[in-house]
Amino acid sequence: MIDAERQMQFLFALRSRGVTDKRVLEAMESTDRGAFVKGIFAERAYEDTPLPVPCGQTISQPSVVGQMTQALNVQPRDKVLEVGTGTGYQAAILAKLARRVYTVERFATLVQNARAVFQALDLSNITAIHGDGSHGLPDQAPFDRILVTAAAEDPPGPLLAQLREGGIMVVPVGQSDTVQSLIKVTRTATGYEYDELSPVRFVPLLEGLGKE
Repeated sequence: MIDAERQMQFLFALRSRGVTDKRVLEAMESTDRGAFVKGIFAERAYEDTPLPVPCGQTISQPSVVGQMTQALNVQPRDKVLEVGTGTGYQAAILAKLARRVYTVERFATLVQNARAVFQALDLSNITAIHGDGSHGLPDQAPFDRILVTAAAEDPPGPLLAQLREGGIMVVPVGQSDTVQSLIKVTRTATGYEYDELSPVRFVPLLEGLGKE
């Protein structure tokens, strides 16, 4: 388990980067990032930095996870779609805020690893699916909240269509890995409202399943 001093440093890093929502901070404080980081990088699990994980992916730095989660404004009855499971860290935090989380990942290895951690942590309200997240999950739509953890050139049309009226999507947008912006999209009765939040760097959102 994380020790008290590391925990304080971890929470201070979140707050100093604008993560102030009480529910988000509590969810992140009670979700041990160390459970999701294996091997040589395990010792660095509590640093506010992105780290490499299998299949050429990364686990996002905690302050970015916190900013995205805060922008999503998840409510206790919400059904959430996450595109890009990765290690499962972000989904685990969402699971403490929402009624139900569906998370889709293109790499089978990552899905299997994440499922094992979810089971070990007794997070029974997460469904992890091996699939092409760029198309969302039409069978489960509409969603109250959608979080995309890979960068698209524009907010993806299929995902926007699966957002209910009043729903929120947070997605990194940018045409290169050097210039990306975190965008908050709110679906209204007449269309979509877009708010630009902060500069970020994410792996690109790709169609199809990942080759391992």
